[in-house]
Amino acid sequence: MNPRLTQRIAFAILLICTLIVIVPVLLIVAMIIKNGAGAISWEFLTTMPRAGMKEGGIFPAIVGTLYLVFGAVLFALPLGVFASVYLTEYARDNYFTRLVKLAIVNLAGVPSVIYGLFGLGLFVTFLHFGTSIISGSLTLGIMILPVIITASREALDSVPRSFREVSLSLGGSKWQTIKRVVIPNALPGILTGTVLGVSRAAGETAPILFTVAAFYLPRLPNSPFDQVMALPYHLYVLSTQVPNVKSSITYGTALVLITIVLLMNLFAIIIRSRFRRRKRW
Repeated sequence: MNPRLTQRIAFAILLICTLIVIVPVLLIVAMIIKNGAGAISWEFLTTMPRAGMKEGGIFPAIVGTLYLVFGAVLFALPLGVFASVYLTEYARDNYFTRLVKLAIVNLAGVPSVIYGLFGLGLFVTFLHFGTSIISGSLTLGIMILPVIITASREALDSVPRSFREVSLSLGGSKWQTIKRVVIPNALPGILTGTVLGVSRAAGETAPILFTVAAFYLPRLPNSPFDQVMALPYHLYVLSTQVPNVKSSITYGTALVLITIVLLMNLFAIIIRSRFRRRKRW
């Protein structure tokens, strides 16, 4: 067969596969924008819900989602980076470390409801944090931790070995080499893992259902040990538990959640691009 014809056939198959993935996503987003754009207003974004969530806004749910995502990243990002540094730079390649790496990869695929039950048992019941922001944030942090560790390990492994050798030959210690050479060059990949983690944490319902989410709480939290409303659970409640709610409110809530996730991703992508432009390799 003609190589050019084979190449065109392969490109066509890849294009079809790409369209199969992209088109349904675009249709879903277009449907949400069409049905929810009419509900978006300053009042909808900045006021408390009223009349059993059939009127008013979703401001407490927006604030609660931001608190939970920020808390999860604050816990998971440094812990995940330090764990990946240890596994990549310090740990010996033996049976135990291979088992730990396999466990981390497997944890990334555990259903979110399992993390919710784990958070309920550990943080809510055993540590007596109650259903609170801190319980929900720690649960979400543990859930996204395997993703951050896996991405950070790959980013650290991608830094050329010669960078480490040059730093050590100039008199730098191992930790100085990691802090000033390895981690700065691996930051784009680390931020990629953080973006994936943020996207998952912002959209999960099951973990916060057991640990933090309130059905109806038209006020802002006063401390990390308070319950909050959150957009994923609020959307679930509007769709299944509140009768006679306007569909525009439901779609508007979904649109706000998607927008927040996209803005978080965009912010991380911009930071990642700036670090990537500084690379010399």
